[in-house]
Amino acid sequence: MNTGGKNSGNRLLKLVQDGHPMTLGQQLRLTVQLSIPSIISQLSSILMQFIDASMVGSLGAEASASIGLVSTTTWLFMGLTSACATGFFVQSAHLLGARDNAKARDVLRQSIVLSLAFSLILSVIGLAISGPLPEWLGGEEAIHADSSLYFLIFSLSLPAMQMNVLASGMLRSSGNMYTPSALNILMCLLDVVFNWFLIFPDRTVSLGGVDFYIPGAGLGVCGAALGTALAALVTAALLLWKLCFRSPELRLDQEKGSFRPTRACFKNALGIALPMGCERVVMCGAQIMSTIIVAPLGTVAIAANSFAITAESLCYMPGYGISNAATTLVGQSVGAGRKELTWRFANISTIMGIAVMAIMGVVMYATATWIMGIMTPDARVMDLGARILRIEAFAEPMYAASIVAYGVFVGVGDTLVPSIMNLASIWAVRLSLAAVLAPTHGLEGVWIAMCIELCFRGVIFLVRLYRKKWLKKL
Repeated sequence: MNTGGKNSGNRLLKLVQDGHPMTLGQQLRLTVQLSIPSIISQLSSILMQFIDASMVGSLGAEASASIGLVSTTTWLFMGLTSACATGFFVQSAHLLGARDNAKARDVLRQSIVLSLAFSLILSVIGLAISGPLPEWLGGEEAIHADSSLYFLIFSLSLPAMQMNVLASGMLRSSGNMYTPSALNILMCLLDVVFNWFLIFPDRTVSLGGVDFYIPGAGLGVCGAALGTALAALVTAALLLWKLCFRSPELRLDQEKGSFRPTRACFKNALGIALPMGCERVVMCGAQIMSTIIVAPLGTVAIAANSFAITAESLCYMPGYGISNAATTLVGQSVGAGRKELTWRFANISTIMGIAVMAIMGVVMYATATWIMGIMTPDARVMDLGARILRIEAFAEPMYAASIVAYGVFVGVGDTLVPSIMNLASIWAVRLSLAAVLAPTHGLEGVWIAMCIELCFRGVIFLVRLYRKKWLKKL
């Protein structure tokens, strides 16, 4: 780990908190230093999904489709855990920016209790719907059993995933992007190891003319779900230990404090998280509707759609990494009462996100066939997936604009209007176009609709960002 870079980032962040002037070079350097580990963390997270998809893809199109069918619903549940955690770590960022570490630790204690309770409720709901969910989504009967089992195991792992998201967000709110990055990479590696033994049956592997016996549980799709759950559990434990016992700003062993939730903390968290949570529900509902539009197109289309979504994530996850850095920088600038610096970090982050994802879009267009070939040996799935990836490549710059600008607004604590903008865009533009284009253009029509909608969404977020009305609330 680059300790020098970490210490430099901490020193620059202190300039924000202490009210010292910052040059443009220092602002750029701090944005980059916070963005890089967050980008690595985001990429490692999606790489884990990529690995799952690749390993399961080797079992055939039906196994892939069984996971792809419920993927939008798993994103819904993960989106809700993210919204819950955001309600607390934005408060923490503001308090740390104001140099009130004691109150930030109080928020952390309460967030652990409330977030864990919320994730347990989500787990119960997930268990209740896991059986009928594949049928509700319109999947073929042949994949119902595997889809249900995958979602059931995912639901059981939600408390661990919630703690992972919360601890990562809290560490980022203090400016520590490196620990979440390193541990998310570890989670990716653990996922590979667990999947290796859980998905496949006993087998013999030849290396350099020497045969090695590899034991395996042969659990297939179930093994993929278990591998991810176990990796998340180990990582969540390590993140919580680092946060609660090693973080200079937030460690809880410095003083005694109550874990009992207070009305003020809960109200503040609800004001931030509720619009985000509602947005996640409605947007993932839209994604589920998109899945329902895709499902009648057949198993090949479902598998290609699932693989392409995973592959595209490798392209847009850098945008989410920069968005996380923007949330931290903007949040701490708001807490420090530095309005002009808030705008500068918002502007720098947005431009950086657009530039990075424009490059990633070019790479995705050029390597679409190769990327799909890694995930599936099925020629039909690979060809269709490559075609739709190339359609989506044109939307990446404007998608970046919406992602990073949203992170800026979250850092301010302004989540209601951006959530409404996301909802209006995906429901009014994407789904209506997809419904019209799918019957005549198949899966490619669905992705053309997605490309148009993401470009539209980026434009409206840029308009709101540069009108600066959100700054007047500070």
